[in-house]
Amino acid sequence: MVSTNYAPEHTGIGPYATGIAEHWASCGHDTHVLAGLPHYPSWRLDPSYRKVWRATEQRAGATVHRRRHTVPPRQSALRRGMFEGSILAHGLVAPPRTGRLDAVLAQLPSLAGGVLGARIAARQRAPYVPVVQDLMGAAAAQSGIKGGGGRAAELAERAEAWVLRRATLVGVIHETFVERVRAMGVDPGRIRLVPNWSHIQEPSAPRDRTRERLGWLPEQTVVLHSGNMGLKQGLEVLVEAARRDPAVRIMLMGDGNQREHLARLAEGVPNLEFLPPVSDEDFPDVLAAADVLAVTQRASVLDMSVPSKLTSYFAAGRPVVASVAAEGGTAREVLRSGAGMLVEPEDPDQFLAAVRKLAQDPDMAEELGAAGPRHVAAHLSREAGLARIDALIDEAMGGPGK
Repeated sequence: MVSTNYAPEHTGIGPYATGIAEHWASCGHDTHVLAGLPHYPSWRLDPSYRKVWRATEQRAGATVHRRRHTVPPRQSALRRGMFEGSILAHGLVAPPRTGRLDAVLAQLPSLAGGVLGARIAARQRAPYVPVVQDLMGAAAAQSGIKGGGGRAAELAERAEAWVLRRATLVGVIHETFVERVRAMGVDPGRIRLVPNWSHIQEPSAPRDRTRERLGWLPEQTVVLHSGNMGLKQGLEVLVEAARRDPAVRIMLMGDGNQREHLARLAEGVPNLEFLPPVSDEDFPDVLAAADVLAVTQRASVLDMSVPSKLTSYFAAGRPVVASVAAEGGTAREVLRSGAGMLVEPEDPDQFLAAVRKLAQDPDMAEELGAAGPRHVAAHLSREAGLARIDALIDEAMGGPGK
């Protein structure tokens, strides 16, 4: 596997890459991972890797080959290009020693990781299978990153097309990606849908006990956003919502390159607070303690990504309010689950109206919340997700057991 993001990162793509590799290792496969250094979602290098240039680790039976790269604290198209270039250069100069490979899977959106995966597979004459978690070309155009439009988006999409056209099969985590992948020249007959799964456990502590520990009063309406605080999330809508209604307590839990910007915007807004990321063990209980779970995206974000946080939100059993474009993949997934409400993106008044409606109608809130775990059990279980990946690799290799 080639995946820039990997454990100990516990949000975003990292948990899925880690889950797949550790699953393969548990099945007795000799599993190797070419990974970057832990930096996400803070976009700051994990202090324990500060002096690491190259490393080989054993993690839960998988051999993880780390290669150093730049970690830009602020995002722009140029800095992102330097980040990708450093991954590519180090991977080319010092490829991992693995022995004979039967198949190579690469987790995109890292274009450098996709190129490295394609080259490793070609040299080994092994099937190459990229899994598209986000679309880099679309992200450059839609996310609002500085310098991301025009030529930068075109170059990213060309590189993405090069990577995908060399694949034996292409996995996509959501059907909204299929048309863009097909437009890059990939035969539709080689595209497979492999949705992500919920990688968190069920909440274990009573909600009132967790709320008391966090200082959330029973009579307060608490809205929680968890995960990356980046450009595409458009979290300014939550800052403005908090400013307009002091009775609603809004929590931003996690980290990201926009955290400092959001903190400056939130000065003088006492009902908007920042929480650091919590442990994997505590995470399900904190999600379940909130009254509403928020997912937000800029209005321009349509078909570039589907937030990985949704699988965790659904498992937590709380209603979701999605401030996202109605025609995008995120909206489609929230509606499919039956676990949430859609409002216009970047509209704090609509967001607050939905939150107040749920606060005034506890039965509706409970009904929406209960739909999430049912959706997870039916469609997003870990077993089903890993089985889809296994089937993808088996097919790329010519069939089960071949």
